[in-house]
Amino acid sequence: MMTFSARPARRTTVSAVAVAVVAVGLSVLSGCKGGSSGAGATAPASSSASSAAPAASAAPVAGAFEPEQALAEAEKTPYAASLKAVTEAAGSEMSTMTGRFNLGTVFTGRSEIRSTGRWMESVTTADANYVRNRTQEGSGWVKTPRSPDNEANYAGYGKLLLAAGPSAKKGMENRGGVPVYHLAGHLDLDQVASIDPRTHRSMKAKGVTGFDIDQWIDSQGRTVRFEQRMEMRGVQAVNKIDFSEFGPVETFAAPQG
Repeated sequence: MMTFSARPARRTTVSAVAVAVVAVGLSVLSGCKGGSSGAGATAPASSSASSAAPAASAAPVAGAFEPEQALAEAEKTPYAASLKAVTEAAGSEMSTMTGRFNLGTVFTGRSEIRSTGRWMESVTTADANYVRNRTQEGSGWVKTPRSPDNEANYAGYGKLLLAAGPSAKKGMENRGGVPVYHLAGHLDLDQVASIDPRTHRSMKAKGVTGFDIDQWIDSQGRTVRFEQRMEMRGVQAVNKIDFSEFGPVETFAAPQG
């Protein structure tokens, strides 16, 4: 039987949790089924590079709006958005995703996922998911079926927070010059089963029972910033997502080559 000192044991624990954290992060943010891209095999980075989010101000904001009305509008009007998502565990960056996706409709888009020693690329179309490992020279695209419940219902998350009561309404703020409404609260995992079943399954399999959310939406109900914090096997993990460059729904075709 082997024994380890406290410090190496801690590193081993965080490394093991990194696999699960990135798998959950990819399940939440990409067209991949939980961990199917292989990015979950990475170890934590030696230093953390947090995502650069525009500062929010609690000062009076012009253009105030009610979040209920804004979220209802978002569900009626699909859109495309660019995003940057950072997944962290124990304060260290596990992976960074950048890409562009259609939201509020059938989830399609393209992304790049980078972590220590790994660079994955993914394209999600209406009927399939394509992944290639850019760290392996000559690696081609691998086609897999898309999950039937692969959707990104951020408006649904906002409605769940509002349903928790007045405490979820943190008020108007200004983020990067844009008037936004800040929502926040804790959701039990089973609460999200109806709006995000794929994430529910992925998190439940890894022992997550709930998580804290901060969400900032604009006057059209589009999510501008989304932060999700949870404990996974004794390690604090967080997903931070910034959305920008909103526009009409786009077409994402299968990659060539």
